[in-house]
Amino acid sequence: MSPTRAVLCGYYGMGNAGDEALLVSLLQMLPESVEPIVLSGDPQTTKKSYDVASYYRKSTFTLLKVLQQSDIFIWGGGSLMQDSTSLASPIYYAGMMALAQQQGLKTIAWGQGIGPLNKSLTRWLTKQVLFGCDAISVRDHASAELLSKWQIEPIIAPDPVWALQSDPAPKLPDTDKEIVAVVLRSHPLLTATRLKTLIQAIQDFQTQSNSYILLVPFQPLQDMAIAEKIAIQLEQDYSVMSIPNPKQLKGLFKNIKMAIGMRLHSLIMAAAEGCNCFALSYDPKVSQLMSELNLPGYELTDLPQDPQIISSVWLKQYHHHPALTQIQIQSLIDRALIHQQLLETVINK
Repeated sequence: MSPTRAVLCGYYGMGNAGDEALLVSLLQMLPESVEPIVLSGDPQTTKKSYDVASYYRKSTFTLLKVLQQSDIFIWGGGSLMQDSTSLASPIYYAGMMALAQQQGLKTIAWGQGIGPLNKSLTRWLTKQVLFGCDAISVRDHASAELLSKWQIEPIIAPDPVWALQSDPAPKLPDTDKEIVAVVLRSHPLLTATRLKTLIQAIQDFQTQSNSYILLVPFQPLQDMAIAEKIAIQLEQDYSVMSIPNPKQLKGLFKNIKMAIGMRLHSLIMAAAEGCNCFALSYDPKVSQLMSELNLPGYELTDLPQDPQIISSVWLKQYHHHPALTQIQIQSLIDRALIHQQLLETVINK
């Protein structure tokens, strides 16, 4: 009996640890009878890293051939349908989904965060392709509410990365001090003034907590410059660590006292490993996570101008227990596996 061939489409092979974690979570949840084919920005690295077939995500002839030889098409997690950064992204993903539906494949929108959709075109495209899906799961209530307005009823479950298996980090900083991870990313809301304030707050916080600062760029092409800018202003007890393996990156947070994160999946990974978290929100998806989990944090637009106010808030969080209990974490992990049940239901139908 030939295997079921599933095309996995997402922001893969682009050097973003969060999206790679979503890919590994999806591969982890696929039934054993499925042969995955990953569309990637870097097929060779994807193939080598995960031992899967992989093709360049924008090679039109190859994509059409792959779809014609496959059975299922899966949008594999994340905020694929959003137009806050550009129109190109939602047009690409909607086009791929529409092409798969035209070719007669079963189609699944899996672990999605829908929006923001500010333009009528992207709202229309999203609605049309979702109406054609065999199954839809979303990762937050805001996405579910939006689809409900379109008379689409998705399955809602926590982000699949909650259920990602973790491995030990390859190397930990050589220190006896408590480690605090800082995960910042470039974004228009992280202005030069706000970054300067945050760096001063980190300096003050480190002095008062006597902690070791670990700077973790989740997408080095975007994040490394910020990590290095912070690093040169810390006198001692710091390092910069980039971990491309998603399971090891998640496992790193087992050894972290506290994480200060902008990126959504830095907060999910940290919280899932029982780490104390403080969010810096630049996007509705981070704000939604803060609200749903009652995580402490700041909207970047409301960041205090006084770095000592920020560092004092961080110190209070540093000395408190993590926001989530082990019972809450296990519940999130168990509910994230609903995404796996959806896959099994559609694929085995």
